[in-house]
Amino acid sequence: NFPAGMIARKIGPAMAAGCTVVLKPAPETPFTALAMGELAQQAGLPPGVLNIVTGDAYTIGDAIFADPAVRFVGFTGSTAVGKMLMRRAADGVKKIGLELGGHAPFIVLDDADLDAAVEGAMIAKFRNMGQTCVCANRIWVHARIHDEFLARFAAKVGALVLGPGDRPDVTQGPLINGKALAKVGEHVGDALARQARLIAGGMPSALGGTYFEPTILAGVTDDMRIAREETFGPVAAISAFDDDADVIRRANATEYGLAAYVYGRDLARLVRFGERLEYGMVGINSVALGTEVAPIGGMKQSGIGREGSHHGILEYCETKYLLVGGV
Repeated sequence: NFPAGMIARKIGPAMAAGCTVVLKPAPETPFTALAMGELAQQAGLPPGVLNIVTGDAYTIGDAIFADPAVRFVGFTGSTAVGKMLMRRAADGVKKIGLELGGHAPFIVLDDADLDAAVEGAMIAKFRNMGQTCVCANRIWVHARIHDEFLARFAAKVGALVLGPGDRPDVTQGPLINGKALAKVGEHVGDALARQARLIAGGMPSALGGTYFEPTILAGVTDDMRIAREETFGPVAAISAFDDDADVIRRANATEYGLAAYVYGRDLARLVRFGERLEYGMVGINSVALGTEVAPIGGMKQSGIGREGSHHGILEYCETKYLLVGGV
């Protein structure tokens, strides 16, 4: 989903720590990686420091995990593949770093700045058409302000323009492939079958291809697939709540623990949410989590290790203890 950023966040600290790199890019976006390799050559990076290999994932993976020269394997992708890589790493006792799936809650408290919360929800849900691991998957709004939030949010979603990214007026593009399109449709269909209310969208776009209409579902309940599985698409699943402890419990009731968001004005209350939410990153009145100076990563089945900050570069280092006597 971010074919340059995902690579840079790994190869930058790896090379800064003194490691050489073998990069296997995602099969959907190989040309970005190859372009970065060309730029690295133009910048004077010595031969052999950055090596880019495209092709069959299993064949390349077999070679990487079998080679004792490979000391660390870093991966960004699905939790299912991450588990498989952990099993492979065990054979060689290789160090591994995993940035995996997410199922981010977005919680709007009754004292929140509604305009800021709506704007934040738009970015957290519809950035890259919902195709990021930190996208909001479950949106909970306090019952006192639920209807007003929903009305303002629906107006914003209605103004989104779907189409190809080379048109200047377009704000939403296609999904990555047919499998992604099918999954989004299945999540919407399951929610509607379980009595969710369709507020906007809900269908593949008349544009064809892998375009899906920006969608809002209200009245979403915890038994729906969209409340349990990562959608990775432009569907906002909204529910009302009226008890802080209950919404924290529901937000934590997932195997994922990557990103979470909370909007409100009472700082002590916001800090309580931040401490009790079982997520590696919590945005409070902000959705701008990505930065090179903060440790990016998740808890539970959302991954192992961190990218960014000094924590990120330590992933590519070994801790060594020297005891010197008799000098």
